[in-house]
Amino acid sequence: MPSAVSYLSAVQQADTRAHSNDNSSVASTPSLSPSPSITVSSEDNALSEDDENNCLVYPLKPPISKQVFTTAHSEFGHCANEAYRCVPKHDYTKPFEEKPIEEPPYYIFLTTHISLFILRLLGHMRDFFGKRFAKSYFAHLMHQNGYAPLNTNLDSFYTRWLRGRMTDCLCQPVTGVPGRTIVILDRHSTDNNYTQICTGGKTRALNISSYNYLGFSQGHGGCSDAVKESIRQCGVSTCGTRLESGSSELHVSAETLVARFVGTEDALISSMGFATNSTFIPALVGNGSLIISDELNHASIRIGARQSGAHVRVFKHNDMSSLESLLREVISQGQPKTHRSWKKVLLIVESVYSMEGTVLNLPKILELKQIYKFYLYIDEAHSIGALGPHGRGVTDYFNVSPSSIDVLMGTFSKSFGAAGGYIAGPKTLIDGLRLRGHSGPYAEAISPPVLAQIIASMASIMGVALAPQSTNSKISLSPVGSVVTPRNSEKELLGMVPASSLPTWMNLPPALADGSEAGVRIRRLAFNSRYLHAGLKKLGFIIYGHSSSPIVPLLLFNPGKLPTFVRMMRAYSPPIVVVVVSYPATPFETARARLCPSASHTKEDIDTVLRACDEVGGILDLKHGSSERWGINMVCERAVELVHSV
Repeated sequence: MPSAVSYLSAVQQADTRAHSNDNSSVASTPSLSPSPSITVSSEDNALSEDDENNCLVYPLKPPISKQVFTTAHSEFGHCANEAYRCVPKHDYTKPFEEKPIEEPPYYIFLTTHISLFILRLLGHMRDFFGKRFAKSYFAHLMHQNGYAPLNTNLDSFYTRWLRGRMTDCLCQPVTGVPGRTIVILDRHSTDNNYTQICTGGKTRALNISSYNYLGFSQGHGGCSDAVKESIRQCGVSTCGTRLESGSSELHVSAETLVARFVGTEDALISSMGFATNSTFIPALVGNGSLIISDELNHASIRIGARQSGAHVRVFKHNDMSSLESLLREVISQGQPKTHRSWKKVLLIVESVYSMEGTVLNLPKILELKQIYKFYLYIDEAHSIGALGPHGRGVTDYFNVSPSSIDVLMGTFSKSFGAAGGYIAGPKTLIDGLRLRGHSGPYAEAISPPVLAQIIASMASIMGVALAPQSTNSKISLSPVGSVVTPRNSEKELLGMVPASSLPTWMNLPPALADGSEAGVRIRRLAFNSRYLHAGLKKLGFIIYGHSSSPIVPLLLFNPGKLPTFVRMMRAYSPPIVVVVVSYPATPFETARARLCPSASHTKEDIDTVLRACDEVGGILDLKHGSSERWGINMVCERAVELVHSV
């Protein structure tokens, strides 16, 4: 085992290599001092023996001589143990089924509703008396000079009396890279959280809250180098919409790459993931059509469905019996009043649900599709890049043909470390959406640096074929025409990307170009997701969702426990940043913490999260699961066994 001095020297050299491509004028990412809090004057990247107990700066276990780290440990954790890997694919020896949702003891529901009753009672009393005896504090809720208030009592009730009590736990300002760790800006309040004041201090914390699933959101490395070069080559904006002057060769390259990546004939990209659903769903269906939607679909899907003018019916979340029953009813009865047949029937579902962590039962839905002949639209925002042995999403996870799905939608802000979204499907469909979708003529085009991040990260997952490959693709700069013509086989669609499809100035490092590094990231994410999910269940918590999902909802139930949980996790050593969710995103009685593991986390990082949750959960009475319980030490020691048992 190397000495402490040689160990620190090895890690410092690794971090130096990771930062060597930066200009000297650019400030380096701050590393941690012995205390979790750092100030502007202490933003120094050098390591010293004083940092020996700080696990956020370097690995707990010294690296061996054969390990070569190309990333800063604070951005992407060093983990060379191949045992901490898992392939994210469906086990075909077992039928796919979601485990039943566990219910807490009745006293948890009782105390939760009592606390909500007290909140409503005291809140309405304060509103009633405040408008009469403290008018200055309630002026924004009262008529002023003939103007009606913009917000009524009911509109802003929970914003003022629930969210207002925990503003220090929400909208936390951060700085730096949202990688394995993140630097948060310290704040305090002098008016009971009505306003927050930044103190000037900063705290490095373990980041279990970001969507950076594959860890591609880095300040150093092949992807960030491609982004820097794109700014030199193309600037920071195309200053136009796709149907006007905003379409560049980078947009065409990105759409070609997306179509090849997901295995469809064609694809289009949009500058915002939310707008991808809300602006393109109205272009798919209209009056006389029917949308069948899961009851827990994302708000962007709901807004798009409302704007379409189509009739909307809802089925129980991921319940195939409820879906089939609804299909029989709506198809047999037809349109309301006239009972004419529907022009179109479109089923819209998500592959991984963002608040529940559940995975779509795709095999059963495809069976129903063959029987009832509806169109299928799948939102892959949280599965593309994260599920499947090759990171190709839910179709890769279940090993089904992408052509069996009519419309595939996804976003770039989760697994690819970028922004925006895409719609992929048949060539004729995509050609029509380019003109009819509101994003084409009205929304700004994705900026070149974001496109470079998309292309670099997606190409690294696919792997780049250096030898020229024959292809029938025709690249056209016209945004109204298809950018990809149909391939001869699906195998070609899902293969490596030809080097000729990438910009000539984009040179990925060998580990990214051959796809090996991205493959490791996919398997690390799968291990971390399963380990965190299974570990929390063994500790006694009630956990929603599927074990392969990168979203792990930990049920807190009582909204009053939300701010306490966040503050206690932040006060843990090392500090941990978590996201909590309550009404209106979830029902009142199922408030939760939404944990998002990443490929950038090491096994020791997940151990830290589990130990923190075990300690905090015991204090806050959060352990109400009915499964067999293990101690925290047993969970950490038998992690590999635990992962492969789920």
